[in-house]
Parts: sequence; C-alpha cells; structure tokens
Amino acid sequence: MSARSRLCVLLTALAAFTTGLCAPATAHTAAPHTAVLDGARLQHTKTRLEHGDPRLRPAVRALTVRADKWLDQGPWTVVDKPRPAPGGDVHDYLSQAPYWWPSRTPTTDNPWGCPYVQRDGERNPEVDSGTDRQDVEKTFDSAYDLSLAWYYTGEKRYARKAGQVLRTWFLDPATRMNPDLDHAQFIPCKYDGRAIGIIDFSQSYTSVVDAIALLDTGAPGWSAKDRAGMARWNTDFLGWLKDSDFGRQEAAATNNHGTFYDLLLAGLAYATGDKALARRTVLDARSRRIAPQIAADGSQPQELTRTRSWHYSTFDLVAYTRLAAIGRHVGVDLWAYRGPDGQSLFKAVDYLLPAATGAAAWPHPELEFLRYAATDVVHAAADAGDARARRAVPALEAPPGGDLWALRPAAEQLDSIAG
Repeated sequence: MSARSRLCVLLTALAAFTTGLCAPATAHTAAPHTAVLDGARLQHTKTRLEHGDPRLRPAVRALTVRADKWLDQGPWTVVDKPRPAPGGDVHDYLSQAPYWWPSRTPTTDNPWGCPYVQRDGERNPEVDSGTDRQDVEKTFDSAYDLSLAWYYTGEKRYARKAGQVLRTWFLDPATRMNPDLDHAQFIPCKYDGRAIGIIDFSQSYTSVVDAIALLDTGAPGWSAKDRAGMARWNTDFLGWLKDSDFGRQEAAATNNHGTFYDLLLAGLAYATGDKALARRTVLDARSRRIAPQIAADGSQPQELTRTRSWHYSTFDLVAYTRLAAIGRHVGVDLWAYRGPDGQSLFKAVDYLLPAATGAAAWPHPELEFLRYAATDVVHAAADAGDARARRAVPALEAPPGGDLWALRPAAEQLDSIAG
C-alpha cells in the first residue's frame, strides 16, 4: 500500500471516529411499542429534534414545562384516602359519582345528606375529597408527561420520576392498587360502585400504557422487574374488564361509555399481546358504535342531549380517534368506514369544525364552551386525510399550556371536567 493510500485510510477512519463522537447520543433507538401513539412516528420526531428542527422547539418547551411541574409532586397511592372503599380494602380504587348531590342537609343520623339526586353536568365538589379520583388523574397525567419528556430530551430525572409514580400506584405491595374498579363512581347510600365508573380509567389509562412503552425503550431506573410487574397488572386488569359484571355492562353502553370501553379493551389487549382481541374490538366498533351513535350529518345525538353537549361531542371523538389509532396497528382503518347512512368519523369531526375554528357558534346546550376542546380531534382527522380538517388546523385554538400534537399525536380531552 502506498503512503498516499495509507494516509487516505487513516483520514477515513479518523472521520468516522469524529463523526461518532459528534453524533447525537441516543440510548433508546428502537421505536416504542405504543398502543395509541405511532411509535415509528415518535422515533422520526425524536430524530428531527436531535437534528435541531426548529419547528419542534415550542412543543418541547411546553412539554418540559409540564414535566418539570411534576418533579416535586407525588407519588400518589390509593391507600392514603381518609376511608377505604365500601369493601374495606384500602388497596381498592374509590371514586364518587360526579353529578350526584345530597338532597338534604347532613345530620348525625344522615351524615351524607341522602338521598342523592342527579344534576347532569354540575360537578359535586365532594368527589374531589375523600376518594382517589384526583390522585389517579395526577398519576396518569404525570406518567405520560414525564415519559414523553424523557423520550425526547434524554433527561434521566424525568424517567426516574415516572418510574417512581408508576411503581407507587401499581406495583409496590404496600401502596399498589388492586386491578379492578369495583368501587368506581359510587353513590352514597345508593351504590357501592357502578359499571359506568370504568370510564375513570378508560378515559386516560391508554396514555399510561403508552408511557410504559416509552419507558420500556431503555429508561434509566425502569427495570425488567418493573416491566414484568406492569405487564402482570395490565393482564389482570384486562381479565377483570372482560369478565366482570361491570365490564359487561359498560361494554353494552350505547353512548361515549361504550366507545371508551372499547378503547380501553383494545389498548390493553394490544399492549398485553392479544392482537386478535384488539383487532376484533376495532372491527366491531364500526357497526356497533359508529353506525348507531353518529348521525348522517355527523352529529352525535346522544351526546347532544347533555348539558355539556360540546364537551361530550369532543369527548366521544377522543375515544374514537384513539381507537382508530390502535386500529392502524392491527390492520383496521376505522377512518375509512362508512355506515349505511354515510356515517363516519370524518363527518363527526367535520360537524365540529365551524365551532372549533370560531367561524360559527355551537348551536346546542353547553354550560361552558371551550373552543380548544376540539383541537386534538381535528388534528387527528387532518392526519387521517380529512381535507376540511386539514384546512381548519391553522384556525384552531391552542389549549392552555400549548399545542403538543407534534410530540404526542393522539387526542386527549383538553377541557377535562374530571377535577
């Protein structure tokens, strides 16, 4: 080999070495096996971020602001409520029906002020004290925000905090929650728990499933024992959801409760390896949910009867669009379905566009109209190919704290009334 050839070899090797030194450090290169989020899309977004894409900076700043706020909060646990659930086990989750109120002034003989009466859309502040409702929402939200922040920034503190939150609520023997919802949304002096309380988890727990998938890509402090423990918990919870009387009742619901049940069932099935159940659930949603629940004009008649018709119309579509995202993982395009009268998810989102963009007032009852509630579902429809939704995106109102769609393209209920 000539001196010139040897020099070329040395220079090539040096270039490769220095390129390796300067390349972005990526400890978690595999696409996350997320149930709702598109793992390959997340991986691509992370690569764009590592290469300095300025379009992502506002969303990353908003995400880290959210994650930073969780660092000195929690962890939370079901065992620290002032009284256990009606069954007496402190590890049982407990929540109270939000729209039920005492009809009498509490007395020594009637400490709850029973009987309770329903006031739809009016949230009883009692539900936020003495139960697990607010703490479980903090657990879900913090685990999601922190896991996403770690995935995109590589900051270990986010992963470690997310792991602490999840272990405390779900895994540690002294503080773990039992994998059932037997005492969700109880009504004092009336019911020890109700099937519709499943929505406490079906609304948000698929975000926790995705948070776990993010941590599973190599998060510091998240061990094989943690992964195995969450897999067992999710398998047990899926079994309860399928086989319990409450689960069967919620599966039979014909409004947003049924849609959210399908979302939770499909998400847990996919995450625990039962892709056949996940696929079957999404397929069945076409004739079982979309056809009877969405009208030919795209309205959702059952949700329009509520005092919070805008909230519940966007709420149901959060479940639908997330279910459609799971469908993509198992070979089902829920967006492509057309019912016998032309019903579709695209039509349901398009029905919201005049109010979502501020072009027209929402023509139905709504106790507190918040335009940004529709932002995520419009994003989802736009990504799925809806031309009207795509044109509407620039006119959408960003939710408080910023629009995070670029980092977590899966709809959330942005105007949550869960407290």
